Amino acid sequence: MFNLTEDDKLFLERIGTYADEVMADMDTNPEKTRISVQLDMLRPIMEEIAAEQNASVEDVFIRYMDLASTAGVKKQDDFNKDYLDFDDLKI
Repeated sequence: MFNLTEDDKLFLERIGTYADEVMADMDTNPEKTRISVQLDMLRPIMEEIAAEQNASVEDVFIRYMDLASTAGVKKQDDFNKDYLDFDDLKI
């Protein structure tokens, strides 16, 4: 249901690696740093990818947001499968 292709994984990894570099000293909590500021910082890598793929920056942004959301749901689903539901324990 939440399978990402290798291309999707590489796409997310590339943007994630860039984000780690340019936002290393930034508090990425939306309460501290607005999402719009964070996205502005990602714009150069999105422009680079858009040029390589002959796509618009908007298309790259939409793909990134869709894949990041899907990856987040998959990560949470995997977490839920790997750990007991502590509400079911009778301690």
